[in-house]
Amino acid sequence: MDAVLLARIQFALTIGFHYIFPPLTIGLGWMIFLYQSRFQETGDPAFRQLARFWTKMFAISFIVGVATGITMEFQFGTNWAAYSRFVGDIFGAPLAAEGVFAFFLESSFLGILLYGEKRVSPKVYWFSSLMVAVGATMSAFWIVVANSWQQTPAGYRIVAGRAELTNFWAAVFNASTLPRYFHVVSGALVVGVFFILGLSALMILKNKHTEFAKRSLKSVLIPSFAVILITMFVGHHHGFQVSQTQPAKLAAFEGLGETQTEAPLLLFGIPNEKEERMDFAVRVPGLVSLFVGGKFDTQVQGLKDFAPEDRPPVALTFFSFHLMFYLGLWFALVSFIGLVLWWRNRIFESRLFLWMAALTVPLPFIANELGWMAAEIGRQPWVVYGEMRTADAISASVPAGQILASIIMFSLIYSLLFGVWIFLLRKQFNKGPGPLEGEVA
Repeated sequence: MDAVLLARIQFALTIGFHYIFPPLTIGLGWMIFLYQSRFQETGDPAFRQLARFWTKMFAISFIVGVATGITMEFQFGTNWAAYSRFVGDIFGAPLAAEGVFAFFLESSFLGILLYGEKRVSPKVYWFSSLMVAVGATMSAFWIVVANSWQQTPAGYRIVAGRAELTNFWAAVFNASTLPRYFHVVSGALVVGVFFILGLSALMILKNKHTEFAKRSLKSVLIPSFAVILITMFVGHHHGFQVSQTQPAKLAAFEGLGETQTEAPLLLFGIPNEKEERMDFAVRVPGLVSLFVGGKFDTQVQGLKDFAPEDRPPVALTFFSFHLMFYLGLWFALVSFIGLVLWWRNRIFESRLFLWMAALTVPLPFIANELGWMAAEIGRQPWVVYGEMRTADAISASVPAGQILASIIMFSLIYSLLFGVWIFLLRKQFNKGPGPLEGEVA
């Protein structure tokens, strides 16, 4: 058994499972703030009802997310001790900031949202919804800072085999921080709005809480289309940043073997890494050059410019990137159809659209996971790009058998937590929002 591979699988398992929850809480957090703002503006109790119901869904996901996040940081000291020694001077600050400034902000004001509606003024209650959304979004910033430094390290020097911080702001705002952060947040908003859209559609299909579900579904039609457009825009800029700072990763995204101008966009293909070619390729000439350089004759580096030992695994990087891209197109289609049906006053009559929306619920979660897979696998073989290889970051004292045992243990625990999460969401789904003010329960 390969200890490095097993340690990577364990970290992928723990962070992949945890990452189900942060995008959902970010997306739901901003929608709850929108509902609270609309209630403050109009006094319409329907917006308060929407905010109350989705706050409960938020709280369930937040609690499970916290439980799953604790495990990850322990792995830095167990499986990745060499990595921790190398980056400890830099990596610790953003992780501490995430806990001190973001997590406590989010959790404190969530308590007010859940239990303080009748104990604080309406404006304080509204402000609490804003702080919950801001806290969730700030939390993502500090995590992205830490991870982006691994992708494009800056503001440091190597002293006695360790990376020492020389410029805090250069490290925080390294070349990839802002493009990646905006991409993460926009992807989280996609999760939140399609979660509301899909569960609202499912309520209508099951004839549960129908009037509430119709209001809920209509409330995210415009946001769903808007966040997809935003995500495409920031995703494009993120891709441009990758082309400038990690050209081997971009080449793996696009299955590009040779350095060339008029580099094509690959719509489909099967990487053949042994023979360094793309089988069954369907290409659109020149589009990658146009996207990264603004003109068709922009030169784009291919994988053959890099030594074989410095290339990322092409197949996994290629497929995760392209599946994410295709799912984004599906979300755009679903939201566009929803807007057209709404404009034509036929949205609640179209069971086909309602099923499309309901079945889409898990797909934004998958798209976010695929995006992280593309980013992290595409960085290999480096754990800190250009400075430290993943194979050199492992703990020498932890044998492969122990890592395998921990993978099995985490898999069982996470399966249980996932089941609890689904059970609680389903229970709240069936219970519904409660009556509007003035209605009889």
